[in-house]
Order: sequence, then structure tokens, then C-alpha cells
Amino acid sequence: MERGERGLPGEEGEQEEEEEEGQVPAPRPLTEAALREGLSLLGKTGDGLAHAYVKFEAKYKDLTDISLLKCFIHLRYVDLSENKLQDLSPLNSLTHLLWLKVDGNLLTSACMQELPYLQIISFAHNRIKDMEGITHPRLANLSLKGNKIETALGLSHGRLFSLQILELRRNKLESTAGLSLPMLKSLYLAQNAIWSLEGLEELGQLTTLHLRDNHIETLDGFCSSMKCLQYLNLRNNGISSFQEVAKLQVLPMLQALVLLDNPCSDEPDYRLEVLVLLPHLQRLDKEFFEQDERAEANKIRQKRQEEE
Repeated sequence: MERGERGLPGEEGEQEEEEEEGQVPAPRPLTEAALREGLSLLGKTGDGLAHAYVKFEAKYKDLTDISLLKCFIHLRYVDLSENKLQDLSPLNSLTHLLWLKVDGNLLTSACMQELPYLQIISFAHNRIKDMEGITHPRLANLSLKGNKIETALGLSHGRLFSLQILELRRNKLESTAGLSLPMLKSLYLAQNAIWSLEGLEELGQLTTLHLRDNHIETLDGFCSSMKCLQYLNLRNNGISSFQEVAKLQVLPMLQALVLLDNPCSDEPDYRLEVLVLLPHLQRLDKEFFEQDERAEANKIRQKRQEEE
């Protein structure tokens, strides 16, 4: 299923066609000439006594080896997207690194030595299979979109105390188990194979959750500890009854809900039934509720309460 979700952070296009699995790319190390060409942005060194280049970019170079970067310890911004890298260990010495983008390479692991100041990483469109070894304490934004990750459990082995945005769209996840990230605010899980909602009680700061294009039929995983969740996208799942929608009543701040392309969205008076169950909802499927809809929903709710 390749319908994509427009407007999400980091959506810059589809992945280029991958090289065949197991094929060893021809060696192409970073050269001195390419290094000089890619360096830019002079900045003060940590002690403030000198200046050094702090940005490096080398995209679409077919690079397989970046060993020359080891000595450039003052780099803070590195973009190595669209190469053929399988090893990032030369970056371990870049202890001032703040921002790293390695999209569209041949990486099978996101494991790196802990970098104390690293805040943003994008590993989109690689061949990463798990989430082990991501331990950067100041990491705030992590993208692993378009990989082959089957479980998020490896995240619990890291120290991601600052992570606020996690992008896991278009992987192979079957469950939300392992996403124990107390500071997380935005979580993108569309286009996986998720059928089980587990461990969501740890997401007390989450405001945005995208679960579009999965295999979810029940909504048992939502709980009152998710006190900040405002936007929930469940488009194109298997939610068939309003009894499941009623389970979202535990979310005190829910304002926007997307349920299009679920079986329940074909039911008569669909919008009205959802509003009866979730009176605090502001929008359903991107459309705001009108005052007359609210008035009618209130009448139905009161009548049902009297009949109970």
C-alpha cells in the first residue's frame, strides 16, 4: 500500500530504486577534493579561540567510505544522503555533531557511538532492521522512515530522554510495543502492519499520532495517561464499530480525528454517531463540526442517557 501521507515532516519524495540486496557496491572512498568541495560554514571552535569548518555535504557521490571525516572533529552539520554507505563509524569522533542526515544509503543498522550534542538524525530509506544502539541523550528528532524495522523494542535500550519527534512511516512494525519515550510529542507510524496497540500509556506528552494505513481493528491500547493527545489519524484501518470509537473517550484533549476508509465510516449518520461519543471533538476527517451537528448530537446523547 503506497498511498503516502502528505504534509508530514521530512516528506521530500519517494525513495530512489534500491540496489539489489546483497550486491556489494564498488569501492568509492571520500577524496581530498570532494572533502574540500563539501566543507562550508566557518564557526568558532569549542574553546572560542579559533575557527573551523562546521558543515559538510556530499550527496549523490556513490560514496562507500568516509574515513577522511574522522579528523574533522568540529563538524556540526553533516549530510551524506544518497550514497552507498554501510558504515558510519568514522563519525564517532565528531563529538560536536548537532545534525546528521544519511538518507538513501545502504545502512542495516542505526547503531552509533553516543554523541553528546546530536539533536537531529535522519536515516530514511536505508535497510535498517532494528532500533538498537540509538543512545544520543539530546536527540530530539529521529527519522527512520522507509526502512525494514519489525519491532520498536530496541528503543528501550537507549537513553532517548529528549526525543520529541519520531518518524517510523513505511516500515514493517506489527505493534507499538517498545515506544517508551516520555517526552515524545509527535509519532508517525503510517504504512506499517500494526494490529496491536501496546505500551501507549508511556506517551504522556504525545500530541500527534499518525496510524494511517495499518491493520488496526480494536482501540484497546488508548488510555487516560495520554492526556496531551490532540490529533489522531486512523485512516484506512479495520475499525468496524462505534464501540471501538467509544474507547477514545479516555483521551481528554482529543480535538481532531481521522477515520476515513474504515468500515465504520460507511455507517449511516457516521459523523453524528462519532460526535455523540466524543463531544469535545472539533474536527472529524479534516472537517470542523457545525453548530447544528453539535445541537443534534447533544439531543441524541441526552435521550440515550435518559433511556439507560
